[in-house]
Amino acid sequence: MNKTWIVAAAVAAGFTVGGFAGAADAATKVEWWHAMGGELGQKVEQIAKDFNAGQSDYEIVPVYKGNYAETMTGAIAAFRAGQQPAIVQVFEVGTATMMAAKGAVKPVYQVMEEAGEPFDPKAYLQAVTGYYSTTDGRMLSMPFNSSTPVMYVNLEAAKKVGIDYKTDLATWEQVGDYIKKAQAAGYTCGLTTGWPSWTQLENVSAWHNQPFASKENGFGGFDAELTFNGPVQVKHLETLGEWQKTKAFDYGGRRSDARPKFISGECVLYIDSSASLAGIRNGVKDFTFGVTMLPYWKSAVEKPQNSIIGGASLWVLNGKSAEEYKGVAKFFSYLSSAEVQADWHLFTGYLPITTAAYDYAKKQGAYDKTPEAEVAIHQINLNPPTANSKGLRLGNFVQIRDVIEEEMEQVFAGKKTAKAALDDAKTRGDELLRRFERTAGN
Repeated sequence: MNKTWIVAAAVAAGFTVGGFAGAADAATKVEWWHAMGGELGQKVEQIAKDFNAGQSDYEIVPVYKGNYAETMTGAIAAFRAGQQPAIVQVFEVGTATMMAAKGAVKPVYQVMEEAGEPFDPKAYLQAVTGYYSTTDGRMLSMPFNSSTPVMYVNLEAAKKVGIDYKTDLATWEQVGDYIKKAQAAGYTCGLTTGWPSWTQLENVSAWHNQPFASKENGFGGFDAELTFNGPVQVKHLETLGEWQKTKAFDYGGRRSDARPKFISGECVLYIDSSASLAGIRNGVKDFTFGVTMLPYWKSAVEKPQNSIIGGASLWVLNGKSAEEYKGVAKFFSYLSSAEVQADWHLFTGYLPITTAAYDYAKKQGAYDKTPEAEVAIHQINLNPPTANSKGLRLGNFVQIRDVIEEEMEQVFAGKKTAKAALDDAKTRGDELLRRFERTAGN
């Protein structure tokens, strides 16, 4: 993307572009803890650098603090010690934890209002903001790197078998037929997946408009109970367990551990975050690939609903000066500008968080060059979110995900039925929810 996009963003956000002699000495420093390593971390550094170069009042200081869990727990501990940053990046499953961290959080809507910064929550994608807002629409944190699962397709394999990946992989029934043909054509593995709880249970539930938990998936209160052991979810996990026996599905681990199976050409299909796009693009050498929306079970629903997000948002912590909060507000305005968001979106594969950013990228012809980057946007906006598909707000959800994936692994190892595994995951997960409820209520 052209560097002038970023300069234009500074102008659009009301900043003066140019160098400032001695600006670093006079500027109010605003510390931003984040969990972005590698290329993404370098991009975060560049965003801060561009903002700092565009005005002289504030200096954003990004600090890498490890993975998502380490960054969140570190920030909460730092707050208790009075050494917190102004901004911390927290993954979406930490939302309930941040809400329950009494006195630690300064809501974004309040930060923007007090600083007098223009701020319209309706300008942001509904499927994104719903995750981070109160029930009456007030944004608690600023969406930053939001993603959703998509399916990556080895186009050489699809061509060899004779399918159109854009139409012939829409349902799980079609996926099953395709995998049989691909294996018959000599491919070892059909499908593998990253982030199994997120892609194969949380999003399968939302995509089929099935509840994951009671109380509107936890949005209605911390007293929610898990309900992900319903017929649709059981059937899906049962199918993956059966496919594992023949490598029609081949489990590759948690997080994005399975990605090499797709990049090497071993597996012809791969479900993972839309934000994996850059890594897959850089990794694939021996074939071309495409991106399509998640399959749905035609036997269960007439059409899919919408997928839910992953990724993270930026939370503002209490205990800082009014001047620092003004800097936070200015930075959030800059970060939300169409140019900066479009650049971030197209570089990373994360979703553009505003309609304006999507429109801007489209007008620039970005999707003519990289149509795969648009798939996630269509998918997350396929239908207005329902109580079952606007996201999850559950306490101790990091631990609950671990429980879910432990139980899924029992199915893939042939040690439990899908029904038994999901029933056990519900029981164990509900215990974690009750523990969180007791803590949050004190």
